[in-house]
Amino acid sequence: MTTKKLTQLERRIEKTKARIILIGEMRPGSLTRQYKHSEDQAGAYYQISYTLDMKSRTEYVRKECVSDIRRQIVNYKRFKKLTTEWIKLSIEHSKLSMKLKRQ
Repeated sequence: MTTKKLTQLERRIEKTKARIILIGEMRPGSLTRQYKHSEDQAGAYYQISYTLDMKSRTEYVRKECVSDIRRQIVNYKRFKKLTTEWIKLSIEHSKLSMKLKRQ
């Protein structure tokens, strides 16, 4: 039973790895639309804010790059979700492996 479960976990890990490989460009952060004059919403511009290496950063984004940045942010969120899944599966795999070695 546990060897079967172990094999299933290994397959799920491999599928997760394969999905990670397919992720394209990615970028952490959030994209917001800002205004130079917020009261009348004039002078709109975009900026991305993110933290990397424990440093908070904010960068301006050109209007023609907004769709690319949005796609990159979605890819990063997908990457984070998949790596979290991989870690959880690996922990479960490790526990089962140790259990099998004790028996």
